[in-house]
Amino acid sequence: MEKVTKILVHLSKNNVAPQCARFAQSITGHFTETLDEVEVKCSLENNRFTLCECEKGRGIPLKFIWLIFVFSQRATFCPFKYLSVAEAAAIPLDVQSRGVDVGVAILLQSANQKVLLTRRASSLRIFPNVWVPPGGHVELDERLLDAGLRELREETGLKLDPGDVSAQLLGLWESVFPPMLSRGMPQRHHVVTYMLLNTSLTHQQLQASLRPEPAEVSGCLWVDASLVKAIVSAVDGEEGSVTPLEGVAPTISVSEVSPEGVLSESDLPLSVLCNRAPNSGEDVERVSTGTKYALELWLKNLEGQGTRC
Repeated sequence: MEKVTKILVHLSKNNVAPQCARFAQSITGHFTETLDEVEVKCSLENNRFTLCECEKGRGIPLKFIWLIFVFSQRATFCPFKYLSVAEAAAIPLDVQSRGVDVGVAILLQSANQKVLLTRRASSLRIFPNVWVPPGGHVELDERLLDAGLRELREETGLKLDPGDVSAQLLGLWESVFPPMLSRGMPQRHHVVTYMLLNTSLTHQQLQASLRPEPAEVSGCLWVDASLVKAIVSAVDGEEGSVTPLEGVAPTISVSEVSPEGVLSESDLPLSVLCNRAPNSGEDVERVSTGTKYALELWLKNLEGQGTRC
């Protein structure tokens, strides 16, 4: 038996035994030929993250066994949606051999209903200067919640135990870097699990404990529902200007992180958070497409929808 060195995505369809997903394989496209969203059943067991077909509208609470029905989505411009057979074959073998990794991203919701976003450090190779929730890879023998809390601690310094939060799975996102073929051939392929963690602490209390890791985080920001509505109104892949929403300030207060890890307040134009993913050239400071998807799910959850775990 081949030794497992990292957690990878496995796929099952038509009751066939799960198979390890290929790097150049569209995860969403495995279950639907035309849509960008599909309901799947997912499980994390024996260091394998498995996605398979499911019946609509059924779910199992995520308490002792991680098994749940959830929606998985990809961007309309997802490279693997358009990658030709010849282009897929041209991907270097060392990239193809990576498979599809599994990540977890934490939407940490304070008692006063604000969510923490972090800006990825400019020195990072993947999505530098992009705003995302804290998160990263799921390590061997970790549960999703444990992985999320570990990444939260490593990136922000916030130390929360499983008993300090109530956890809820929001959805899955098929993430590719670069995010569109016009910006280069795919180099990384992940399925990101977005988890909502509710705490009894206000964002001011949590802010006081922030100790970001400057090698990974260059800024921190607490967003409320009104700001999130403005952010998600800038739909990646669409053209045209974004109409400002009433009641949202033109500048947002953010915590900048110095190379030494010291926090200082500064103002960030709202327009930066409403930037769309560019079709070509260098990326820009913006909120990632997957994060916008997760924030939309968060808004729906505030309206009483969602899947409790």
